[in-house]
Amino acid sequence: MIPRYQVYREKIATEFASIRRAADKARQAFQNSKRGGQDESFYLDSAALNAYGFYTGVERLFEWLTREFDEAVPGGSAWHCELLERMTIAVPDVRPAVIRVTTRDALEEYLRFRHIVRNSCACEFESGRIADLVNSLPQVLQDLEADLEKFREFLNAAKRADESPEQ
Repeated sequence: MIPRYQVYREKIATEFASIRRAADKARQAFQNSKRGGQDESFYLDSAALNAYGFYTGVERLFEWLTREFDEAVPGGSAWHCELLERMTIAVPDVRPAVIRVTTRDALEEYLRFRHIVRNSCACEFESGRIADLVNSLPQVLQDLEADLEKFREFLNAAKRADESPEQ
């Protein structure tokens, strides 16, 4: 295997494992918060921060993919939105879309929540919003994993094309 394709595959797998861990921690913390008691707000805060960590992990992976394949990360005040949108767009002769539009739509909720976490104090987190995000995580993870698997298939095809003798 051409080394760069193996590096790409391993990087995607490693980042996705990190993303999954953050999602699992968010779900576990939220489950613990439902027991009530004096620790409820601590568990809600943990769920919120791990949902935030889930999205920042996704964004970190997308930034890396953009640097590797598109050679430039979006800039400006709306770069987070542009980065997410860019992942739905195929770049001819470079790469396919990384995620489907439906996956982007689901991830946009976490992007908006990221903004809330970065610009609010923990006392302003709404438990209903956290519940919605945490309850959506299994489906969002499944969709993201399926999209990334398709992208890994593209990497495999690119590797085979690079390895085949010129015709």
